[in-house]
Amino acid sequence: MKILMINVACGIGSTGRICTDLAEALESRGHQVKIAYGRKIVLEKHQKYAIKIGTELDVMLHGVKARLLDGMGLGSTNATKKFIEWVKEYDPDVIHLHNIHGYYINVKVLFDYLRTCGKKIIWTLHDCWSFTGHCPHFEYVECGKWKKGCDKCQQKTEYPARIGPDFSKRNYDLKKRLFTNIDNMVLVTPSNWLKELVGESFLKEYETVVINNGIDTKVFKPVSSDIKKRIGCENKKVVLGVASIWSKRKGLAYLIELSKKLGPVYQVVIVGLKPNQLAELPEGMIGIERTNSVKELAELYSCAEVYVNTTLEDNYPTTNLEAIACGTPVITFETGGSPESAKMYGKVVPRGDVDAVAKAVLEVKNLKKNDFDIDYNYMLEKYLKLYGEV
Repeated sequence: MKILMINVACGIGSTGRICTDLAEALESRGHQVKIAYGRKIVLEKHQKYAIKIGTELDVMLHGVKARLLDGMGLGSTNATKKFIEWVKEYDPDVIHLHNIHGYYINVKVLFDYLRTCGKKIIWTLHDCWSFTGHCPHFEYVECGKWKKGCDKCQQKTEYPARIGPDFSKRNYDLKKRLFTNIDNMVLVTPSNWLKELVGESFLKEYETVVINNGIDTKVFKPVSSDIKKRIGCENKKVVLGVASIWSKRKGLAYLIELSKKLGPVYQVVIVGLKPNQLAELPEGMIGIERTNSVKELAELYSCAEVYVNTTLEDNYPTTNLEAIACGTPVITFETGGSPESAKMYGKVVPRGDVDAVAKAVLEVKNLKKNDFDIDYNYMLEKYLKLYGEV
């Protein structure tokens, strides 16, 4: 079987790693896989899968259109047309969409092709962008306009940020027209939470299957290392926070507040900070810039007493799974689909309640593991079945 995945990144970040994990597992079973991507680097070991859509200039111009004209997904026209010609030559059996936002692909060109190509189409929704007029998440601002029709979006400064006029109504209407009434398409959500939202959106016509994200448990597993010594907290209990981008919605402020509430025996370590965030980090906290080394991530998870996920908007965060696979319990706010994985080994506390987080950290040794299977082969089996049944 020939499979084409389309995602903003290949092998980098949570969705990028999901794609390459799937690709490696599929290839080991004799299937042919390509991953079309738009942005970020591709590690050498993943380059055999990678097909670049457009150029960095295309991405930049697309970003300008999104910023000035609220045009996420409406740029990269020529780059997408050229890519579609390549798709026709590659002639995949299955086209598996992941994140199609990110300034790299034109959704009109893409879906005009998908509507008539006759291929099996899977679309894994990693957020809510597919059924809103602008944003990938709306839980933080408690917006429900997406259920009937977006307009006057209040999240102009959030990704995809804009400084020009609001075109959320146009975007919503366009997506509704483009993304509906496509034969042979099945939606996948990694969480029951997101499946319920899809059922309230204009995408409710499609069969929607829950396939929880999986991870490579040969990489993410309990490991011994000297990483605590290397980062300067050898005699501390590490409270770990990890994100690819620490926006305010990822809850960095809550981890800073938490560090003030915990005693001197604990050390809060934050991974994924930008240089300016590192410079602003309060004394007593340890910050680390983003790492693309899964080995280092596994070492960090394994050395931690607990992984704390203070996200205020999320679908089914793979960081929870990575921590659990490394033998580290998770404490998370009751946000989106995050509790669904944290309940495997961890504790869920009310969103924004730092006192509850601090209490849970102190009681973490009392937490028990529940039965779970988070290896990507479990995820793969479900996708293979879906590929064959579409």
